[in-house]
Amino acid sequence: MESTGGPYLNTAAVTSPVGIARLLQMTFGCTTFSLVAHQGGFSAAYGTFCMFVWTFCFAITVFIIACEFTHLHSCLSLSWGNFTAAFAMLATLMSITAAVIYPLYFVQVGCYPIGCEVRDFRIAASVFAGLLFVTYAAEVFLTRAKPGQVTSYMATISGLLKIVQAFVACIIFGALVNDSQYGKYVATQWCVAVYSFCFVVTVVVVAFSVTGKTALLWFPFERSVVIYTFGAVLLYASAAVIWPVFCFDSKYGSPRRPGLCAKGKCPWDSQLVIAIFTYVNLLLYVLDLAYSQRIRFVSHL
Repeated sequence: MESTGGPYLNTAAVTSPVGIARLLQMTFGCTTFSLVAHQGGFSAAYGTFCMFVWTFCFAITVFIIACEFTHLHSCLSLSWGNFTAAFAMLATLMSITAAVIYPLYFVQVGCYPIGCEVRDFRIAASVFAGLLFVTYAAEVFLTRAKPGQVTSYMATISGLLKIVQAFVACIIFGALVNDSQYGKYVATQWCVAVYSFCFVVTVVVVAFSVTGKTALLWFPFERSVVIYTFGAVLLYASAAVIWPVFCFDSKYGSPRRPGLCAKGKCPWDSQLVIAIFTYVNLLLYVLDLAYSQRIRFVSHL
């Protein structure tokens, strides 16, 4: 029988630099959660989050490798380049978070009281978690848009920043629900509305890019995204002023951490985290606005 459709398997999916990075991701991810599940152990919300990150990233990476190796991604109603670029950036952020959290809460120098074997497994898991982050960061570096290159929007600096913005917003939301007392003033409620609105719109932009449906919209998607980014800069600028005033000014809040505030359950700590990441996201949106002037959207790569 003669083949008329070209090779059935795409060997470049596992032999190219990006393919090798993905194989290493799969290997390191599997090794990390296997070490933790076998002997290292985990507990509480922090440990559960780390296990979720490692298993989730492993599953999606296997899915990507399988689809590219068998050409099945051509059958999916996705903009494959946007999907893989967005996932690589998200996995980079999630894996570095887990790589910091797990050793911080579960690794210790001495053997007591967990035993030397458990300690060694946890140290090994932490090492592989760090290697997992490096491989995802390597994929982002390899697939990012180069000057003058026609590529998927999510592979551009602006597209990658969208993922980081959404991730930072999730950190803000986590601090908000941790007894931040944001409902105390209308002004702080406005800040929550800013965080929520920008998060939702950013996720919608990513979703339209990943699904490749931007060309079907009745309005110019490229221009709308730039206008939204400018609006997000203004909204975050207002939150960056309002939130610290109503949380740390002596008239409304406390400029210093209360002495009797319990560690992990102190509203002041949550308010400080929110203030810091508000400025982080403001900077990200400013950078996004600057880079968005230099790119052109490609919907179906």
